[in-house]
Amino acid sequence: MSIVMTGGGTGGHLAIIRAVKECLNDQRLIYIGSTKGQDRQWFEHDEAFLKKYFLQTQGVVNQGLLGKVKSLWMLVKATLRAKRLLKEHEAKVVFSVGGFSSAPTAFAAKLLGIPLVIHEQNAALGSLNKVLKPYAASFISSYLEESPIKAYPVKEIFFENARIRNTVQCVLFLGGSQGAKAINTLALKIASELQKRGIKIIHQAGEKNVDEVKKAYEGLGIEAEVFGFTTKLADYMKEADFAIARAGASTLWELAATGLPALFIPYPYAASDHQYYNAIFLVEQHLAWLMREDEISEEKAIALMDEDMEAKSRGLIESIEKDGSRQIAELLKGYVSIK
Repeated sequence: MSIVMTGGGTGGHLAIIRAVKECLNDQRLIYIGSTKGQDRQWFEHDEAFLKKYFLQTQGVVNQGLLGKVKSLWMLVKATLRAKRLLKEHEAKVVFSVGGFSSAPTAFAAKLLGIPLVIHEQNAALGSLNKVLKPYAASFISSYLEESPIKAYPVKEIFFENARIRNTVQCVLFLGGSQGAKAINTLALKIASELQKRGIKIIHQAGEKNVDEVKKAYEGLGIEAEVFGFTTKLADYMKEADFAIARAGASTLWELAATGLPALFIPYPYAASDHQYYNAIFLVEQHLAWLMREDEISEEKAIALMDEDMEAKSRGLIESIEKDGSRQIAELLKGYVSIK
């Protein structure tokens, strides 16, 4: 008997699986993801999973007609493979975090009558999760009042690193492992002013942009810690006093758990504009700031660093409930114990 975890493609989805699996050390865990996206990068060598499978799938949304036909054919084949894997490993429950990676295993679970537990990270429901929500045994979202679990599954290290900020001595630019051109551009435009203020710069520029951004800082004569993908994000958040970031759900809640105030610049092409709605959730509680890409102002970004960081920082820490990962893990264990 096993718990099967599925979904991903992007770090926001995969961070949920990583956080929850840490609370399932006593269980037989199977991971089913995709050959596309970041699934392999995150979990191919993760020994917490008894077996890992990466099926050939790709997204259906934003594809042309031929692309949609190809994607659907891949989905059918992958669903049949997922059915065999669920039977082989005697799956008692499937935990899905959404994304195109999760579709075959989620559909296979429903075809086999296996309970499907879904976690929706974003304030705006993903396309697949919206379709599957009525069929889920449990549908978890930190933004929905009816959710059985409201706490977001953030790794314990982010809570352990929490501290109240007062003055800004270090700024963290977070564009995700894929990078964000708008954030990279803003960082370089305000870097000289940050240097004048004696503020340290830590910058996640994206894997493809690291060399270019490093050279740009060197050209400005400014020291900055620049990287793409990292496993040290919790440490960087701990060190920083202010962040300028995309508004992916995991990033948003990790910043909250750490007590790190942020200016969010949502990715404008995210499905259903979900990053904007994620950010608004905190902005409306006066716990964050927001700028659309077409509203970016270097002067306003700099001015925010003189705002009351202590109030924002304290409010963020108080806003997020701990133990989200443990609560989800206990829910999943409940299905395993059913005879």
